[in-house]
Amino acid sequence: MAADAFRFVSYPLRVHAGPDAINKLVDEVDRLRSKRVLVVCGQSILNKTDLVDRVKASLGERVAGVFSGGQTGSPVTSVLEGVAAARKVDADGIVALGGGSAVVTARGMAILLAENGTAQELCTQYPEGKAPLSPRLMAPKLPIFNVLTTATTAMTRAGTALIDPETGHRLELFDPKTRPVAVVWDDQALLTASPWLCLNATAGCFSSVVEALQRTELNPLAESDLLEALRLLMDNLPLVNSQPDDPTVRVNLCAAAFIYNRATDAGAGGSALGVVSALAHSLDTRYPECGHGDAYSILTAPGMRFNAEANAAGQSRFAEAMGVKKKGMNDRQAAAAAADAIETFYKDLGLPVRLSEVGVPEEGIDIIAADALTDFGLHRNVRKIESVDDLKGILATVK
Repeated sequence: MAADAFRFVSYPLRVHAGPDAINKLVDEVDRLRSKRVLVVCGQSILNKTDLVDRVKASLGERVAGVFSGGQTGSPVTSVLEGVAAARKVDADGIVALGGGSAVVTARGMAILLAENGTAQELCTQYPEGKAPLSPRLMAPKLPIFNVLTTATTAMTRAGTALIDPETGHRLELFDPKTRPVAVVWDDQALLTASPWLCLNATAGCFSSVVEALQRTELNPLAESDLLEALRLLMDNLPLVNSQPDDPTVRVNLCAAAFIYNRATDAGAGGSALGVVSALAHSLDTRYPECGHGDAYSILTAPGMRFNAEANAAGQSRFAEAMGVKKKGMNDRQAAAAAADAIETFYKDLGLPVRLSEVGVPEEGIDIIAADALTDFGLHRNVRKIESVDDLKGILATVK
């Protein structure tokens, strides 16, 4: 499976994990000489946990203010409110406190604070008949410090997806300078998330690992990280419900998300399941009652079945990694076994595997499919999408 030649580029980052790891935040803020930090979170973090108080206890007078307007999906309107809050206190750093939405909101704020232009102007453009084009965002960005409450691959990403309130579409911005300078996996902070929220935050990571392990070629750095991420996820996701008060489970899931991201930096990204991410983005954007992880639990198996003809060998290798490829199976049989195993795994976790389970009516299939046609991931799918009917066909199998 290893590629003959590969390139790996890392970047400076510190990770602090364990009991009271949040207290290490002050060291990281002082390292960057930040004096006026804005804490970014949502209302539930502010009102239902003690995490803002714990951050203030660690940072003291370095906290210039708190913006608690972060919202699920990071709509542009809430990000702009955060930009205004940062300017009001003249922030020189951002602490993102929460899950993926807080992290992405902080990245969006950093971009819109620094760049000239609206999110609509700065996002990836899709000129008709041409390849997608991502504008280069060159202005320096404020340092970001992420304190997580859920295991999310958003923690160290360079991409930022904001929701356009007028169209309901995702606006995709890319800037490596918005990656965090430090990430905190604090035991008590991670346990503030309910088991359902923990599972939903991590399900997308599991699907991403599933996709990456279907690559035709993987270099040894990427492959080793992906296999360990798969092990951590398969071992710990079932424990979220059975051991809800065990912080080690949550930290292990954070580690899985982190090393998955590291694998993508080593070249593990690809096109094996681009159609799944495109449809999932559309589904959880259009139907807020569908959690981010719900979208992946519903769509990963049908996406694999759709792509099986074009990537039977890759799916067969993944089936072997997951332990479901039996002696005597050919590639197509192993691919089918892998898709079935993924669906069963998600179902056993208590996550939905049908659109109807998250309130999507039959007529919603057309809306989701049309939205997905403009998603960046669709252009990288291993099997070419011929028309919107291909997407409707996938969705129809899980309505």
